[in-house]
Amino acid sequence: MRSTFQGLEIAKRGMFTQQTALYVTGQNIANANTPGYSRQRVNFVQTEPYPAASMNRPQIPGQMGTGVEAGSIERVRENFLDIQYRSENNKSGYWEARADATQKMQDIMNEPSDNGLSKTMDQFWQSLQDLSTNPEDEGARSVVRQRGLAVVETFHYLYDSLSQIQKDFGSQIGVTITGINSLTTQISNLNKQISEVEPHGYLPNDLYDERDRLVDQLSQLVNIQVEKVANGGNSLKIAEGTYNIYLTDSSGNPIFDGSGNKIYLVQGSTTNTLSLPSGQDVDGDGVKETPTSDVDQLQVGSTTIPATSFSPGKLRGLIESFGYKDSLGNTKGIYPEMINHLNDLAYTFGTIFNKVHEMGYALDGTTTGIDFFTGLTTTNAAKNISLSSAIDDLSKIAASMDGKSGNGSNAINLANVGKMLLSSSSVSLVGTSTTLNITALGLPLTSGTIKSNYEGWIGKLGVDGQQAERMKNNSDTLRQSVDDRRQSTSSVSLDEEMTNMIKFQQAYNAAARQITVIDEMLDKVINSMGVVGR
Repeated sequence: MRSTFQGLEIAKRGMFTQQTALYVTGQNIANANTPGYSRQRVNFVQTEPYPAASMNRPQIPGQMGTGVEAGSIERVRENFLDIQYRSENNKSGYWEARADATQKMQDIMNEPSDNGLSKTMDQFWQSLQDLSTNPEDEGARSVVRQRGLAVVETFHYLYDSLSQIQKDFGSQIGVTITGINSLTTQISNLNKQISEVEPHGYLPNDLYDERDRLVDQLSQLVNIQVEKVANGGNSLKIAEGTYNIYLTDSSGNPIFDGSGNKIYLVQGSTTNTLSLPSGQDVDGDGVKETPTSDVDQLQVGSTTIPATSFSPGKLRGLIESFGYKDSLGNTKGIYPEMINHLNDLAYTFGTIFNKVHEMGYALDGTTTGIDFFTGLTTTNAAKNISLSSAIDDLSKIAASMDGKSGNGSNAINLANVGKMLLSSSSVSLVGTSTTLNITALGLPLTSGTIKSNYEGWIGKLGVDGQQAERMKNNSDTLRQSVDDRRQSTSSVSLDEEMTNMIKFQQAYNAAARQITVIDEMLDKVINSMGVVGR
């Protein structure tokens, strides 16, 4: 037969379970503003009914419930939204790095403005036009020299500034790689702790939250995928297991090493350190994390991969800003390309200008044959270009084309250098039947003009900057949208928790009241029955 005290046991179980739910509700309320915290809930489970199916079961109308128990305490989290968030977070990190790089470059180039290279060169051409009208005027010659010096100094400023910002991006790469290694180490440590708890049948929700928070941070730096591995033992079916984290390519597919194995950053409680094979260890931790030249490879543990083989993320955005080697060994990147453009511009401009200058005559009627600019090398021309010391003597500026002091034809030719077609093999010059073969000079720029090439680069920089800023805003919006949906599932709602608190409290009170009722019933049976006739 059924137990007289069965009702007491059911009520007791109800009280304990509702009490557990109240404790969990208090935990949620206490962590309402804790970053990365996922609200928790008690999974209520009916206990085994009475009687169990057997041959010697009591003959009663049917099975009777025996109450409730707290089956488990799990966090409320949607794995699909986590994957979406990390994907958008990765894109946001990439475009944020590119937008920052292009914005800083735009600030340096400062175009269009009265202080940019374009305006400085226009002033130089104008000074030569003024010299052509009065070639004997020493003041006009002094202005030409000063304007030429301004062009040189502008090239130096742009080169030095871009090089310094490029170096800063190299330092950021080092900081980012150090951050990645730190995150993977923390995740592996959490994996170890979780693997020690789950086999005992517990759900370490706080460790889960901290691990997911770190994975979210890691996803902004590099694109990753997470695979879950069960820890075995008495782990619950809803236990999340150990995280193995591997890199993915541009298509979201795993990156494999030479043996066809996935390249893991974290595998259980072990990590593979990320480093630069040709980099520099600046913090003395034994890891080469700061590049000293164009990044060509990354090393994960003992495996090397191309620098841009993995999907976008902040690290790739920084590498593309700093500079890298493509599959053909060519230098690519936002800052290296603009620095190379400046070097090509300085070399082309200085070489053509010198060639035309050498064809003119000094103020005393002698052929100068001297360069106006020096330091013109095929590499680092923007860094090394300078005024020839011979131009310190203003009379050596070759403004004449026929040797007469009042002739300013060559000053006009010099003023037209910026508009000469670089693809021409026969440029007509004012004041002479001689032509200039530009293609024979072997210049790095072979089409358009000096002015149009520079304007094209600045235009492309503006377009790239707008695209980076637009994509950054778009990815931020999408990331925020996914995060809002994720928070609607996982975050703590004080209104909901207060409602739950009332619900569980009333259930607890009802279970306690049931004990009182059963106590009164037992009192009647024990103390009030069978007293007739005493």
